[in-house]
Amino acid sequence: MIFNSNKMNLNMVNSVPFLTFKELDKIECINHAFSTRMGGISKGIYSSMNLSFGRGDTDENVLENYRIFARAGGFEYDSLVSSQQDHNANVRVVTEKDRGVGIYKPQNMHSIDALITNDPNVTLVTHYADCTPIFLADPVKKCIGLVHSGWKGTVKQIGKATVQAMHDNFGSDPKDIVAAIGPAISKCCFEVDKPVADEFAHLDGFNTDMFIIDDKNGKYHIDLLECNRQILVSSGVRAENISISDICTRCCHDMLFSHRATNGERGGMVAMMAIKG
Repeated sequence: MIFNSNKMNLNMVNSVPFLTFKELDKIECINHAFSTRMGGISKGIYSSMNLSFGRGDTDENVLENYRIFARAGGFEYDSLVSSQQDHNANVRVVTEKDRGVGIYKPQNMHSIDALITNDPNVTLVTHYADCTPIFLADPVKKCIGLVHSGWKGTVKQIGKATVQAMHDNFGSDPKDIVAAIGPAISKCCFEVDKPVADEFAHLDGFNTDMFIIDDKNGKYHIDLLECNRQILVSSGVRAENISISDICTRCCHDMLFSHRATNGERGGMVAMMAIKG
């Protein structure tokens, strides 16, 4: 595995690798991590740190992978909480009563692609295999948000909805929020047809030329990370408070699960984030 990044650190604990953002590592009140495809017990196309249920791997393997990864990342396994993502822009506040939901307890959060909390007794978990993770941390109000932003969620501006939810529920000033975007499929690999490109072109008030690249052959490349960056800035997050990953999931599919690189024959990764209590 070759790792080269100016924005992220590759950490190794008990032979389990995970990624963190250098800027988020500086915030003492939070813990965060992004998994790789290595360090777990799953086999075959799920090898080895598969953290996605319902893809054909056994639940026993996935749960053990969660235990392994949580321990390596410094999270309490019992505190994990996840939602059922479906590429919408719905945000949910989670608290201690939600511990275990979507992991070792039945799922009760449907059509939720962003989670926020100010409760140090829970760890937020969101799922990926090319889509864009967005980490949001407010060190002033000591609250966090974790966002799953696929192309549909990006067009629906789920990042903006999450910043607003942090303001409405916890009193966050967007200027205090520190954000990190990625890892995700990058503009080098995210090719789309005109109907998808048109969805991005219809976003008002943004410099679309920075995230829509016309290949002049009926195809387009979309920079999801740049689009999400502009959405966060439009929400009041300071540009200097936003870090963008320089790792493409498709280019690095030896290290990270990528839906496009494997035509869907793959496991899944997670982002985790918690307030240190």
